[in-house]
Amino acid sequence: MAVISHRMSQLGTENAFKLGDDIQRCVDMGLDVIRFNLGAPDFRSAPHLNRVAMESLEAGRSGYCDPAGILPFREAIAAHVTRTRGIEVSPSRVVVTPGAKPPIGYTLQTYVDEGDEVIYPSPGFPIYESWVQFTGAVPVPLPLSDDRDFAFNADDLAELITERTKVIILCSPSNPTGGVLSRDELAGIAELIRTRCRPDIRIYSDEIYEQILFDGLEHESIASHPGMAERTVIASGHSKGFAMTGWRLGWAVLPTEEEAALFKQININIMSCVPPFLQDAGAAAYEDPASAPVVARMVAAFQRRRDWIVPALNEVPGVRCRKPKGAFYVFPDVSGLCGRLGVHEAHAALPGDARGRVTPAGMLQMFLLYRYGVATMDRASFGRIGAEGQDFLRMSIANSMDDIRRGVGRIAEAAGDAAGFAGFVSAEAARGAKGLFA
Repeated sequence: MAVISHRMSQLGTENAFKLGDDIQRCVDMGLDVIRFNLGAPDFRSAPHLNRVAMESLEAGRSGYCDPAGILPFREAIAAHVTRTRGIEVSPSRVVVTPGAKPPIGYTLQTYVDEGDEVIYPSPGFPIYESWVQFTGAVPVPLPLSDDRDFAFNADDLAELITERTKVIILCSPSNPTGGVLSRDELAGIAELIRTRCRPDIRIYSDEIYEQILFDGLEHESIASHPGMAERTVIASGHSKGFAMTGWRLGWAVLPTEEEAALFKQININIMSCVPPFLQDAGAAAYEDPASAPVVARMVAAFQRRRDWIVPALNEVPGVRCRKPKGAFYVFPDVSGLCGRLGVHEAHAALPGDARGRVTPAGMLQMFLLYRYGVATMDRASFGRIGAEGQDFLRMSIANSMDDIRRGVGRIAEAAGDAAGFAGFVSAEAARGAKGLFA
């Protein structure tokens, strides 16, 4: 009898956090690391929200509360969704969670049985693929391409839908690509789901970046289209748009009160409740007029950074970068850079087991980190299934302009250092089992 259960072998990770060990190793070696890896806004939570939480805590609101969330916060969320998506939402269909990540697992545990198929975007947030595999479902990645700005339409989705399809995951604006689905694209997807899918199918609409759109775009939700509200789990929260990552404030709107009760039951089984003093501040984020200008200033800063980094990356030999429409990431194609440095040849020369564990972009990622102090994320960090042959890096622009400029400058310098890359690979090979690519 094994100590560890078989299911744990199916649980993936989020490499943005896992890379922290490598970053710390570089820091310990005296390297100045520019961190493009974590998707965390480099802004502080707004003072007016901090005050609400402190006053609530001082008032003694630090005990247990309703596992679904305190009523004032659920009312604020329901009003926000009703106003922004144009659908009627009651507080009884809202469940508050510790961040916007738990609803992914809750959805897969609630709706999916072993052998059911789950369609999810790839590249996409890695926790989608992790939970699909952990629950024993069949992963069905929906490939996104940069030549279409990482969007897709109903025809692309239609190729993947079968009688076994149970959950379809959408994310717009998208992590890691910054792609955005338009109203017309969502309308076509909604029509396809109405006409082709089983009535018990559920859509998981990850809308955590709902406030972060550029060039005057406004957020669009699949739930706003006819027949979709009764099929859609809307998930969002405060980490991105309100720069409240460590507060762990997330929520889900369920199609029915009965389904919301199941999410509440999972909360009870795992974490009891989100602290009420945090929820008080969460409600204020939606209800206090002071929030809107704070969010607008942050989004404007992200757009200025995007407008600088995209052309700057496109000037680096071997790099091609599309302009994202939302979120705070760029996702450049670095296949040309891999070619210049000899990465593909080095990858092909790795032993078979090592070659299966690391991608060419992953080797480039480690070279940039350990030799140039630039932390990025490779394409395979955002869904390994179907990632073969795709050389992309994700870079978070939730960073200061000074660091962004310095980081791109270092990448440009690395682009001309084929000898340095060869030396790096040789040094790692000499380390044997302790090497990065062993």
